[in-house]
Amino acid sequence: MPDLSVVVPVYNERDNIPPLLAEVAAALRGKIDYEVIYVDDRSSDDSRDVLAAQKAEHPELRVLHHLSQSGQSTAVRNGVKAARGAWIATLDGDGQNDPADIPKLIAERDAAEPSVKLFAGWRVNRKDTASKRLGSRFANALRSRLLRDATPDTGCGIKLFERAAFLDLPYFDHMHRYLPALMQRAGWKVKSVPVNHRARHAGSSKYTNLGRAIVGIADLRGVAWLIKRSRRTGIEEH
Repeated sequence: MPDLSVVVPVYNERDNIPPLLAEVAAALRGKIDYEVIYVDDRSSDDSRDVLAAQKAEHPELRVLHHLSQSGQSTAVRNGVKAARGAWIATLDGDGQNDPADIPKLIAERDAAEPSVKLFAGWRVNRKDTASKRLGSRFANALRSRLLRDATPDTGCGIKLFERAAFLDLPYFDHMHRYLPALMQRAGWKVKSVPVNHRARHAGSSKYTNLGRAIVGIADLRGVAWLIKRSRRTGIEEH
C-alpha cells in the first residue's frame, strides 16, 4: 500500500497533465511510496486520452472518469475514496500548485502533533489576475469572519490531510473550499503552510468571481449552520 495518494481533479486540462505528472514524479519518486489518482470530470477535450498515454511513463498513475460532470468537490472525494494511502495530497490540475511543496507539507505533518489532520497550502505570493486576487481576498475575509476558521487561504488547491478524517466529514458540493472549518468542526486541528504559486501556462480557468459568489453565499450559510449544530464528546468503553 502506498504511503501517500496524490489526488488531482481535472476538467479540460490536457496540456497541463504531462508536465504536472513529471513534476510530481520529480518531487516524490524514490523518496516516498506514492500513487497519483487523476479524476477526470468528463472533460470535453482529449484529457482522457492524454491520461491513458501517460500511464506508460508513470506506473504510479491511476485514472478515474466521471460518467457525468459533477464538479471539483465530487472529483476530490471520489479520488480520496479510491485512494489506498492513509494520507492524501491534493493538487489542482491547472499546474498552478507546485508539487515540490508536497515534501514540505509532509515534513510539517511529521513535526506536528497527531491532532493536526489538515495541512493547508497558503499562497503568500499569488500569480493570478488582479480581479481574482481581489475576489479571493474579499471571500477569505468574509468566510473567516463568519466561520472563524483561522485560515488565511482556503482556496489553495494543494493540501495534505488524513484520508479517514476527510471521509468522516459531511459531503456537499463545493466542500473543498471549506475543509479547514469542517476539520475543526470534527475536532481536529489545521495548520496553514506557505507554498509556491505559479501562473497558469495552458488552458483557462473554470471559475469566475461572480459564479463563486453566487454559490458561496449559500455555502457559507450552510457551513455556519453545520458548525452551530455540531455536538462532540469524548467516549470511553467499559
